[in-house]
Amino acid sequence: MALLVEVGWGGLVQAPSTITWTDISQYVNIAQKVTITRGAADELSDTQPGTASLVLDNADGRFTPGNSGSPYYPYVRRNAPIRIAVAIIPTRSGSAPYPLAMLGDDFDDDRVNAALWPNNYGGATETGSRMRVPVTPGTNAGFLTAREWTLTGSKLTAKLVTLPGANGSSSAVASMWVNSTTSGTRLGWRYNAITGQISAESQTGFFDGTAVTFTYSAIDHAWLRVRESGGTVYWESSGDGFGWTVRRTLATPSWVTSQTLTVEFPTARTGGTADYVEWDLVGATVRPRFYGMVNEWPVDWEGLLSSVRITCTDLFKRLNRLPALRSMVAEEILAQAPLVYYPLSEDSASTTAGDIGGNGAPSLGISQSGVGGTLTLSSAEGPPETGEQAPVFTPTSATVGKWLSADLGPQFEDSTTLYLCFEAWFQTTTTGRCIMGVHSTDLQYQHLLSISAGGGLQIEWTSDGSPLTVEAVSGPTTLTNGAWHHVVYDQREGKVWIDGVLVDSALAVPRGFYERVLHVGGYRNTRLWSGSIAHAAVYATQSTSAGPTAATHYTAGMTGYAGEDADVRIQRLARYAGLSSVTIAGSTFDPIASQGPGGSGVVARMREVEATESARLFAERDWYGLAFQSRDVRYNPDPVSETFTIAYADLETRGVELADDDQKLVNSIEASRPGGATQKVTAPASILAFGVYDPGTLSILKTSDNSVLDAAYWRVSRYANPQPELREVPIEAYTMPNYLDILDADISSYFSVTGMPAQAPASSVRSTVEGYTETIGERSHLIQFHTSTTNNDSVWVLDDPTYSVLDSTTRLAY
Repeated sequence: MALLVEVGWGGLVQAPSTITWTDISQYVNIAQKVTITRGAADELSDTQPGTASLVLDNADGRFTPGNSGSPYYPYVRRNAPIRIAVAIIPTRSGSAPYPLAMLGDDFDDDRVNAALWPNNYGGATETGSRMRVPVTPGTNAGFLTAREWTLTGSKLTAKLVTLPGANGSSSAVASMWVNSTTSGTRLGWRYNAITGQISAESQTGFFDGTAVTFTYSAIDHAWLRVRESGGTVYWESSGDGFGWTVRRTLATPSWVTSQTLTVEFPTARTGGTADYVEWDLVGATVRPRFYGMVNEWPVDWEGLLSSVRITCTDLFKRLNRLPALRSMVAEEILAQAPLVYYPLSEDSASTTAGDIGGNGAPSLGISQSGVGGTLTLSSAEGPPETGEQAPVFTPTSATVGKWLSADLGPQFEDSTTLYLCFEAWFQTTTTGRCIMGVHSTDLQYQHLLSISAGGGLQIEWTSDGSPLTVEAVSGPTTLTNGAWHHVVYDQREGKVWIDGVLVDSALAVPRGFYERVLHVGGYRNTRLWSGSIAHAAVYATQSTSAGPTAATHYTAGMTGYAGEDADVRIQRLARYAGLSSVTIAGSTFDPIASQGPGGSGVVARMREVEATESARLFAERDWYGLAFQSRDVRYNPDPVSETFTIAYADLETRGVELADDDQKLVNSIEASRPGGATQKVTAPASILAFGVYDPGTLSILKTSDNSVLDAAYWRVSRYANPQPELREVPIEAYTMPNYLDILDADISSYFSVTGMPAQAPASSVRSTVEGYTETIGERSHLIQFHTSTTNNDSVWVLDDPTYSVLDSTTRLAY
């Protein structure tokens, strides 16, 4: 096993695809061990932010923040991305020929392993815990095995750590080859330092006319692999040694299956200046253990010896730092990156309304026409599911009163060389008034959205300063009924959506206006709005249309997306937090009620969904992402799908405990939902035996009373009489032959402990992983699994010998 610790100096943890990782493993003080925590203590607790702690050797000050002499300066700073993995190095067993998957070397002792590499040449060495091969003018160099390997059904993997430079040469290459018995017939990867390209090649006579070539990326091609399976050779690359991308495939050459092979890492250079290539972790199988950010870099001294003990937290640290969410309408608009966005939800004492689009646009100020009329912010209820107030415009007449306006400046004017898309909510009972409009400072260009005398929507415009052209919008003429309505007008497409429905797609309005003065609730002293306007936004669109997406904001304001499934809601909330995707596991997801109003953080909202679904939400351990598991992921675990099994005798037996207490017991529970009934479910037999155990009211975001009842029954049926269970299972994983299987265990995985002592209620106990604490040391990897019994998630299956046992496994699925 090799510990692999990498830091993304200067990178942003929220932009993982742009991070170039630097291996700092050699500076980790493994004697003081690396500790990682993940998941929850039990199935009834929330998963906690994952953490990692480790100590780094700081003898040369490289990990001292602000040290200009550090090779990482100025990026030794808080929140630096970090990832931790273990690389399992294979060993040879049996007799030759060996499968190439057994060729493994971590180069950690700075001595060439002569048994693996008996034919090194040209000054190739093991230096700095890496394979180092000189790239010297006129001299070939390389690491070379004996002819004792096979590729069929196997693989060769290596990490490319240090690239050679062009250095004035006409040719400079470094390669990883699997060699046949015929000189020049080989396959593998080849890096060309002159072109900066890497190629997947199958050569005959030292040439491949169909080689697949890429520009080398330290992000995407840090790891390289050749693999044979089922008659096909695969060339694959990876950024972390765990997730692989196929770059080329080829029908397996006949020599691959008929010959015993050698492996070679050669170099060659013509002219120029010498340097070297470095490879590492040949044959390693990587298992990620942590992905997150460094909280701080505290420097400690013991005499003149310096170290840095860092603690790290996964992405929940960033999510928990995010400000409280605004309403779903606001979050949807912000996610679409408007040029300007005025929610118009300021306090009633305010006299201006601010832009929160993030582009620094000025506030809208109150403009007055004539004498009289009022405009009071925060004086009416906004769209139903926003939980926000809206302004009330009360003019004396169409030309006497107040409206909002601002000169948005040259930055906005430059943006309007693109097409514009307008969005707003409004309510009124008055016809012939203006919702919003923009114009250039010389009034040559003007563009308005207004209500016609007949109560429908109309678009008004000019591009030459002439009187406004009015174009009626096909659609409802009942927009002055006092109800909230939503409008989106996409100039690029000539389309209008009203209340989420496309009502016109053939507007003949010129495009590409140069405008900068915005009016809301009136237009240049006339057509003053009577009623309310909210969430006014303007987008710039060019190659794609903004309208279809903006039109969905109607549902956000009217229903808060009530009724969408829980997995869709989680992905929506993740998008508000800047996460592009969530790994969804399982298929049982109920409709979720509205979470429209703002005020709570994104994690709190996700937890509401998680609790409603009896689901599991946690951070991934191999990348910057979330995982959301449906409750059905745990239904009726199949022994064939167990992550691993382990004999009780192989456990670190101190700390193994079979618990049988009332910690989880629930036999009476009240449950409710927003706008629904409060209902109660009990387990009379449990109450008779143990007394009442009531955890308090379960408030969940269901959309029907029946769903609430199902959720309450699910809780009581699982915990009315909890069975004895193992809650802590410590395993010294490093010493186990199924080490990789143990490392694959994650939240909701399950495994069996066999050969239980005679005092146990059964000879085998199956447990579900809720979380774990792992401690990685020199030739040691202790994992303390926090577990629950898998029986809690058994559900009834008709006529099944295991899952239809009366009063035992006849729990109805939820």
